[in-house]
Amino acid sequence: MLSSERLALPDYEYLAQRHVLTYMEDAVCQLLENREDISQYGIARFFTEYFNSVCQGTHILFREFSFIQATPHNRASFLRAFWRCFRTVGKNGDLLTVREYHCLLQLLCPDFPLELTQKAARIVLMDDAMDCLMSFSDFLFAFQIQFYYSEFLDSVAAIYQDLLSGKNPNTVIVPTSSSGQHRQRPALGEASMLEGVEASVFYQCLENLCDRQKYSCPPPALVKEILSSVQRLTFYGFLVALSKHHGLNQALGALPDKGDLMHDPAMDEELERLVVRLRLYRTPRQHRGKEPGAFGFQRRDKQEALERVPSALAPTPNSYRWEPRE
Repeated sequence: MLSSERLALPDYEYLAQRHVLTYMEDAVCQLLENREDISQYGIARFFTEYFNSVCQGTHILFREFSFIQATPHNRASFLRAFWRCFRTVGKNGDLLTVREYHCLLQLLCPDFPLELTQKAARIVLMDDAMDCLMSFSDFLFAFQIQFYYSEFLDSVAAIYQDLLSGKNPNTVIVPTSSSGQHRQRPALGEASMLEGVEASVFYQCLENLCDRQKYSCPPPALVKEILSSVQRLTFYGFLVALSKHHGLNQALGALPDKGDLMHDPAMDEELERLVVRLRLYRTPRQHRGKEPGAFGFQRRDKQEALERVPSALAPTPNSYRWEPRE
C-alpha cells in the first residue's frame, strides 16, 4: 500500500529520492555484460532477482566502491553485510589493527579506500595512536558514522577549522574599499586544538549546513541534543559523541544496538545448517578411509559405488583420480 508521503510527491521526485534510476542503470549494465548467461532464463527473471537483491541488501557484495557509496541504501546495506560477515571477530574478543580491518572491508569491496578506514580508526584511537588495536564494536560504530556520513563530516571538519581560526563560516564577506585587507588566520596551536570551539556557534553552523546540503546528514534534533549538553568541544569529541549516540544508531537503522551486536539468530541458524552439511559430508569419507574394502581405494568397483552415493554427499568434481592398485 502506498504511503501518504509517496502520494504527495511528484513521480520524478520520488524516483530521485529513492535513487531508482541508479539501480535501473546498474541493472541494465549488468544485463548487457552478462547477456549470454541471462538469455538462458530470461530478462524478466533477471530484473526480478536483481531488485530482490536490492531489497535484501545483498546487491552490494563484492561490488566496486563507487557503487556501494552511490546511495544511502547501499551504504546501509554494506554496513549490515560487514557486521553480519565479521560479527564473530567481536564474539571471539579479537582486537585488530587498522590494516586488518581494512583487509576485512576489502573482502567485501576489493577497492575499498584505506583513507576512509583510517578516518574511522581516528575516531577510536585519535591521531597519536593509530597503530593500536581496536575492538570490533568500537571500530564498527565509528566506521558507521564515517562511512555513512562521509561528505557531511568532510564539511564539518572544514567548518571546525574555520571556527578555530576565528572565522565564522556563516558570515558572507563582501569586498569593499574599506575591507580590502583580510585578517590573517592565527596559527592553530595545541591549546586551541584541545580547547575546541563553542558548541552553540558550532551547532548554528551545522544547522545551516544540513539545510543547504543534499547528501545524508544526521537528524538535526540529535545533533542539537549532543551539542547542547556541552559548552565547548573538539572535532573528534563531536565524532565520538555521534558514534556512541543510541538514537543516531536507531535512526540510521543499519546496525543493532550495542547490546545485541553479537546476536544474529538468522545468521546463526544458517551457519548451523552449514556445519551440519559439512559434518554429513565428512563422515562417509572418514569411514571409507578406515574400513578395508570400502569403495575408497581398495575395490575396483569404486566408480559404481560412487554413483550410488547421494548427490549431497558426493565428492567435489576436482577429487583425486582413482586407479587400480597393483
